[in-house]
Amino acid sequence: MLNIGPWELILILVIVLIVFGPGRLPEVARSMGKAVNEFRKASSGVQRMWEEVTREAPPGPAPQAQAPAAASQEGPAGEGQTAEAKPSGEQKTA
Repeated sequence: MLNIGPWELILILVIVLIVFGPGRLPEVARSMGKAVNEFRKASSGVQRMWEEVTREAPPGPAPQAQAPAAASQEGPAGEGQTAEAKPSGEQKTA
């Protein structure tokens, strides 16, 4: 990770103090703390969701595609209804 020693940290704090001034320094620190807190919440939520997804999906072979016999029963536009099941009473001619 970052290897920041005490002198580097003091230098960063002095630069921040010069840029923002002593009046706005507490406001900047507060907003930075809120941003870090929101980032932690979001990352833990994503991590929790990832663990749920990986726990639900067991490792194994991928699911097989449907058999070709099921495709022959579909209508011309893939309606999935046979001639007897049409609600309007129309009969399909072969």
